[in-house]
Amino acid sequence: MVSGHRPRAARHAETSPQVVRRRTDAWVGVCGLILFAVCATAASSGEVGPLERAVFEAVNGLPRTLLGPMQVVQFLGVLGIGPIVALAALAARRPRLASAVATATLAKLVAERIVWEILIRERPGTTIPGAIVASGVPTSGPAFVSGHVVLSAAIAMILSRWLPSRWRWAPWLATAGVALARPYLGAHAPLDVAGGLGLGLAIGGSVNLAFGVPSRAGGSAADPRADD
Repeated sequence: MVSGHRPRAARHAETSPQVVRRRTDAWVGVCGLILFAVCATAASSGEVGPLERAVFEAVNGLPRTLLGPMQVVQFLGVLGIGPIVALAALAARRPRLASAVATATLAKLVAERIVWEILIRERPGTTIPGAIVASGVPTSGPAFVSGHVVLSAAIAMILSRWLPSRWRWAPWLATAGVALARPYLGAHAPLDVAGGLGLGLAIGGSVNLAFGVPSRAGGSAADPRADD
């Protein structure tokens, strides 16, 4: 008699794809650290140079009709996004993905606080005369790095490995939106954003290496193409 219930192992296989560790994640992580180091060095004086100020003013001075959308977009980088994505992954029966996102969120919290202790740089409301600071955005306090961008970039690194190919652009679009919104709202200068991007890529790449990512369609952990 054939049972209508599939074996537990078969059901588990359907929701637990084979994973690999990709060299690409290592390279992206290293490049992220380099970007972070360059930005940290440039921002270490605590001052905003002429070029960075010009870039900030170009973004910060965009039409105020964008204020509402930008305020919404920035929420894609708030701390609560990490738990939300992790819970969604659990609901989709992707515990490895959920653990990876949770780890990245914790790593973001630890890393940004270490950076804030080492590198003191104030917000644009203090360092850039004439900065347009949106309501509710701090005018003082640690600015380097942008925690919103760190978390958004780290999650994008992770999700882009798990989503179907036609949707892999979506988390990166969210990161780009957050990176644009923070200077527009007067919350961060460009180096804060770029340094946050670098740190986020480093965290995301490291987490991908630690937890592994799904092999490509039809691939397996033993498939040499999966390590490209």
